[in-house]
Amino acid sequence: MPNNSETIPENKRQLQEAAAIIRRLNEASDAYYNGRGELMTDYEWDHLFDQLKAIEQETGVVLPDSPTHNVSADDVTGQKEEHEFPALSLAKTKKPEDLVKWAEGRPIWMSWKLDGLTLVVTYDNGRLTKVVTRGDGHIGTNITHLAPAINGILPKIKYKGHTVIRGEAVISYADFEQFNMESDEEYANPRNLASGSLTLKDVNEVSQRHIHWIPFTLVYIEDDITSWGKRMDWLTEEGFTVVDHELIPSPTLPEVLKEIDKWTLRVTDRKNPYPVDGLVIAYDDTAYAATGSVTGHHATRAGYAFKWQDESAETALDHIEWSCATSTISPVAVFNPVELEGTTVRRASLCNISECERLGIGGKGTRLSVIKANKIIPKVIKVLEPVGTFSYPHQCPVCGLDTKVETSEASGTKTLHCTNPSCPAKQLKKFARFVSKPGVNVDGLSEQTLQKFINLGWISEYADIFRLPDHREAMRHLDGFGDKSTANLIHAIANAKTVKPRRLLFALSIPLVGQDVCTRLLGSYKFNDLVTTARTTSDPEVFATISGIGPEKSASFVKWFREPENQAHIDHLLPLLDISEEDLTAKGNRMEGLTFVVTGDVHHYKNRNELKAYIESQGGKVTGSVSKSTSYLINNDITSTSGKNQKAKSLGIPIISEDDFISRFAAEQSSASATPKEQDLFG
Repeated sequence: MPNNSETIPENKRQLQEAAAIIRRLNEASDAYYNGRGELMTDYEWDHLFDQLKAIEQETGVVLPDSPTHNVSADDVTGQKEEHEFPALSLAKTKKPEDLVKWAEGRPIWMSWKLDGLTLVVTYDNGRLTKVVTRGDGHIGTNITHLAPAINGILPKIKYKGHTVIRGEAVISYADFEQFNMESDEEYANPRNLASGSLTLKDVNEVSQRHIHWIPFTLVYIEDDITSWGKRMDWLTEEGFTVVDHELIPSPTLPEVLKEIDKWTLRVTDRKNPYPVDGLVIAYDDTAYAATGSVTGHHATRAGYAFKWQDESAETALDHIEWSCATSTISPVAVFNPVELEGTTVRRASLCNISECERLGIGGKGTRLSVIKANKIIPKVIKVLEPVGTFSYPHQCPVCGLDTKVETSEASGTKTLHCTNPSCPAKQLKKFARFVSKPGVNVDGLSEQTLQKFINLGWISEYADIFRLPDHREAMRHLDGFGDKSTANLIHAIANAKTVKPRRLLFALSIPLVGQDVCTRLLGSYKFNDLVTTARTTSDPEVFATISGIGPEKSASFVKWFREPENQAHIDHLLPLLDISEEDLTAKGNRMEGLTFVVTGDVHHYKNRNELKAYIESQGGKVTGSVSKSTSYLINNDITSTSGKNQKAKSLGIPIISEDDFISRFAAEQSSASATPKEQDLFG
């Protein structure tokens, strides 16, 4: 046993190391939780956190501000609120055995550990009264004014008593990727975007971030419900979409391992749209759970979090590929292939210039450590041995014009941009609309694939999409392609060459010209006559007298067709297409002045577009979202708790089934032996 003279210096060294780790962890947490960029990966954070815990256990000393005993706080500005019930954090483990030991053989529920920002939502007398961020677990920030911009927070519920619900504000991977493509500032992950979004004051700006609030526990109601599962059922009955959860009646090690494997597979197969960073277990017996003590900032029986052990691999950098999406040119590490989580990984996003500098990325041959963060996203977590130096391109990889580095005022993040406003990479959203289902409908051609083709120089205008078969041989050798995928895409492009005029007009991304405007214009003009008139007229309001068009939309339509660049694109495109004229003149007026929203599956009509076409043929209007101007929401699942149903209920808008719609508005179109589908209402 060492004497005191040996122990004290050793303790001093360990405590100095702990203080340094605490400083790094708290700085990283502050940036991460408040939308100011990522100072380290989750993998690095977990590794340092475990190191700190080991030092604390060995020395018996916990220094002030240690994240092992403090809740990481958001720094959302606004009015501060003390939580009625402290929002304490959960103890975490990477060992399934710890979960089994904690469960004590009692029935437990397993659910996602959603990776977002915790919000506490309160209702009184059936109405929303406040929304508060978790803050430090005891005091948060009141952001009730942002509630209308957050999907899932209901303005009203049926229950009239006092209700407190805790949930996670998250952004789906799809919405995150879309935002990063459209935004001037690239965020590192969905969680970072969600937390940064809740610091904004403009409700409209926040609503564009597509934040979803998903309840993960019912903290309090006045009724006596002592089962966690029944509490979640109660939330569902009130109209909330709660976190996925599953009961484990007998939490033995084999059962817990089986459940972990099952939930992990849902992550790796991308069957969960939202980011998660682990799993959570909770006792079904909420009365027993409440008997636990509080250690630091953890309630010992409130729940237990499980985090995956990230599998890492070492590899060598081959090169950095600069990927263009809208206004940002982002670095992607391309390295020697490694096997991770059962898949072969060759590439990982480096996000931006700041991340490259933080990691110390070098040139070809640089040794890297790579993981799939949370089992999904390939990520470079460390540079093991740099070779050469990092540099960024001074000319855009797509158009060849100059690039510039911009630094965000909010986060200090450095990103690379193309200075050419007409760069094809900046038109990604327009190309995506062109090939979309409402557009010319090139099945299977995603934004990510479009971006890849743009970066390869294969697409610079709409006509190039129909010339993609010329690149068949090179396409076969791209990551994610091969013979079958290439053949499928070429087949889809061939099918898309036959297109209806209203789809083509919508696909062109003409300002102020949506689907309804396309339908109205083509109800008065044949396609070729419409284009010729727009290109040759000297009157910008030539179409203004058409019902629902007006001078502004007419002028926008004419201006687009008069621009030489657009004329050239049209001249290159039209010879490649077979445009099938259709009669879009309204054939009746039984829905004149009514506005419909259609959601969910349809059974009588071929698809929702056919139902929409019938409504428009009778003078009605179809929009994509529920608002005060909506007359009816058509949904065959009237009792659904979907966002559209909830919005309609809150605004007092009737929700009708397809059968209801037919009996009210299309009765003579059906008979005992024929449905609208069978009569082929739209030719």
